Amino acid sequence: MSEREILTDYVYQIVVAMIQNGVEDVVISPGSRSTPLAYALASAKDIQVYRQVDERSAAFFALGLAKAKQKPVALLCTSGTAAANYYPAIIEAKYSRIPLIVLTADRPHELREVGAPQAINQIRLYGEHVKWSAEFPIPDDAKQTLPFVERHVARAVTIARTYPLGPVHMNIPFREPLLINFQESLPPVSFKGSFIGEITPSEESRYVLTQLMNQAKKGFVIVGELPLNTDLHYMWEFVRKVKWPVLVESLSNMRTNIPEDCKQYIFTTYDALLKDEAFRNKVSADTVIRFGAQPVSKFLTILLSETMPTNYIVVDEDPMFRDSTSVSTHFIHGAIGKWLCELNLQTDLDVEYFNLWRSSEDLAIRHITEYVHSETDEGAMVRTIIEHLPDGSDLFVSSSMPIRDIDTFLLPTSRDIQIFANRGANGIDGVMSTAIGFSQGRKDRQLYLLIGDLAFLHDVNAFIATRYQPCNITVIVLNNDGGGIFSYLSQSTVKEYYEDLFGTPTALQFEQVAQMYDMEYTQVNELNEMNNLFNQENDKPLRLIEVFTDRQENVAAHRRLWQKIHSELNS
Repeated sequence: MSEREILTDYVYQIVVAMIQNGVEDVVISPGSRSTPLAYALASAKDIQVYRQVDERSAAFFALGLAKAKQKPVALLCTSGTAAANYYPAIIEAKYSRIPLIVLTADRPHELREVGAPQAINQIRLYGEHVKWSAEFPIPDDAKQTLPFVERHVARAVTIARTYPLGPVHMNIPFREPLLINFQESLPPVSFKGSFIGEITPSEESRYVLTQLMNQAKKGFVIVGELPLNTDLHYMWEFVRKVKWPVLVESLSNMRTNIPEDCKQYIFTTYDALLKDEAFRNKVSADTVIRFGAQPVSKFLTILLSETMPTNYIVVDEDPMFRDSTSVSTHFIHGAIGKWLCELNLQTDLDVEYFNLWRSSEDLAIRHITEYVHSETDEGAMVRTIIEHLPDGSDLFVSSSMPIRDIDTFLLPTSRDIQIFANRGANGIDGVMSTAIGFSQGRKDRQLYLLIGDLAFLHDVNAFIATRYQPCNITVIVLNNDGGGIFSYLSQSTVKEYYEDLFGTPTALQFEQVAQMYDMEYTQVNELNEMNNLFNQENDKPLRLIEVFTDRQENVAAHRRLWQKIHSELNS
């Protein structure tokens, strides 16, 4: 066989193995060394190719696509620093448990560490931030090579798809020449597929959980961001059975689409309530159960750390269970499933304890609902946006202040709205790229992105992707000219260097960015201007709404809200 035929067989074997094991999408950035695999992927009929020239943005785009489709997505780049630019998104994928299949083309062994261009050490480049990393052999005609490659791809995709989901890395060296023969059909496979098992808690752990819950007098359930593919039907059945206060974070998507018979058990204002120390003491619990990731709320974390429940049970699909408070007493290894509905629960929670939570929640909801009638700050803007989002839409939210405002102002509703964010590493980088990729995976739903001005600037080149594939997204930028969240932190009490180091104003506005990418642009300066925006017909699929707010006014208004809630709580 010729070198070209050997290379052709090699790259098409990689492609067919990925498809065979469930990969339907790949995001490709241009580069020379990745040419053979890029050609094979682009010519394959059973895989969807997306393009983004910036590798850093491309990786976040793939992250968003995988989050939306709840399936593994592949990434391909050339050698050198292109691969290093994937790193931030890979870190986010690890901590948010998103299955990415990272393919980095590499120089052959003889060109490594000898001064060759675009050659860096790519072996285990991402360290412990990937679940598995493999170095592939140079293409050759040895009879063992293709079967080995096929099974290594199967291993990689299977590892990415098993709990906890996460990224894997395949480093693939190529020698020149890099051209292949295009194939009309993919080669046959000898490895037929992987079958992944479910993680169901042991009988012993279910017995212990049942006993602890049935004995509890003061308890509540916490639901953070849940794993991909979670069937909420099981969670709602659990809510009906347990009849405890269930503190649901916005990212759990249990604040919306709430069944009527579950509404009385759903609590959303806990962060505002728990800012009050006296209330924290009143609602300290003997038993707490948490599903999903630790919620955004700082004051929920403080409650757990201060009161240290006698039983704090974490249910997680990963033995490296998440517990940033270090107060957990029990860990149950399991994914949310049918077993939750089969627990023999006969709980006897203290009625006064439940009623305290319920009356306090109702009080806080009343004040938050009235907020838009008395305030005009970012919080009022966010509450107005939530009220006007159309049914059947998704809201992707940036870290920092936007996700905290969503956590404060998203109240229980039966409307069909879902909330998503990058909360693995909690960074503000790559948010727009993730949202654009996410929009590609859920084209049957309209996507809105809520983001601050600094996060927008971090990732403004995300819009390059919209030049290569059609995108339908409305971006809402809250422009308070700087880092608004620092105004709530201790740094704001030190006036020296505050604006230079933390406020970091740029005095930038984004109308010209909208023009550059042919986006429909709207400027909002007053709260009443927001009310009509969601009813307008859009001439363009890309839309940028820039909302101008004031950082100091925002802080003052939020604190007035908390003060009103706490005053009535303690009256």
